[in-house]
Amino acid sequence: MKTRITEKLGIRHPIVQGGMQWVGTADLAAAVSNAGGLGILTALIFPNPEALGREIDRLFSLTDKPVAVNLTLLPTLQPVPYMDYAEMIVDKGVTIVETAGRSPAEFMPLFRNAGMTVIHKCTSVRHALKAQEMGCAIVSVDGFECAGHPGEDDIPGLILLPLAADQLHIPILASGGFADGRGLAAALALGADGINMGTRFVATREAPVHANIKKALVDGDEHSTALVLRTLHNTARIFRNRLAEEIVALEKRGGVTIDELAPLVAGRRGEQALKEGDVHGGVWGAGPVTGLIRDIPSVQELLDRIVREAEAVIGKRLASMTG
Repeated sequence: MKTRITEKLGIRHPIVQGGMQWVGTADLAAAVSNAGGLGILTALIFPNPEALGREIDRLFSLTDKPVAVNLTLLPTLQPVPYMDYAEMIVDKGVTIVETAGRSPAEFMPLFRNAGMTVIHKCTSVRHALKAQEMGCAIVSVDGFECAGHPGEDDIPGLILLPLAADQLHIPILASGGFADGRGLAAALALGADGINMGTRFVATREAPVHANIKKALVDGDEHSTALVLRTLHNTARIFRNRLAEEIVALEKRGGVTIDELAPLVAGRRGEQALKEGDVHGGVWGAGPVTGLIRDIPSVQELLDRIVREAEAVIGKRLASMTG
């Protein structure tokens, strides 16, 4: 299955792993790349640029296929040395970087001088157009269905993707709500050149999270997520556990401050929950695509299945309707 994404990134399948908080380690990224997709290491899950550098070295020891590093630029309670992380990514010889959150404009000269391919995640067409204008090679267009930060426009991918395809000339990754070959076929039909998956990769054997978390995704359904931090205009979609329900209730009460919410949404608390298997112990990202997750395959099995299903949809089901 060849698209502009496979050609641009040098990968076999038009499937990219999302840059997931606490999950995007070398183990998962290498598994995705070795299976024919693009694996992504998540920079800010490491405490400093030096620790990230060591993980990049480990990633390169696990695969000789194309890989990327995600650098997410979001408001934080503590200052983050983003440029130091960016320079480490460049110094280690990474050739593909995924940026997310605010505009990566200040980092583009660094990435451009290093000859890197820049993918930027966008939740609106206007942001995608700006990314294209500043020199990003690919945009990942995130519909409202996505886990993590879906933006504030609440436009689903079914609408957002064709709108973006009508106005952009660079390749598009469809992100949010993808878990199987039907989704890949649909994304291609809507004008995307590939898909970006996050939640689905958490429920794989190689994902570095506790078995309880993976089981929660298999047991969950399309209603198993919650939107939090909406009152702060920093919306996040997370798995609907008891802590998520508490946060939602606080925001509905009104007048809640970041100081009140910070202990509940603390990243380290979420990290501990993922590692120790306390499903209700912290906030952790998940999308309504949870309803489509019914097993815990290896990454290789998952990618092979998705491509096989997509080819069947494109080559058989659609052909039968036209012919």
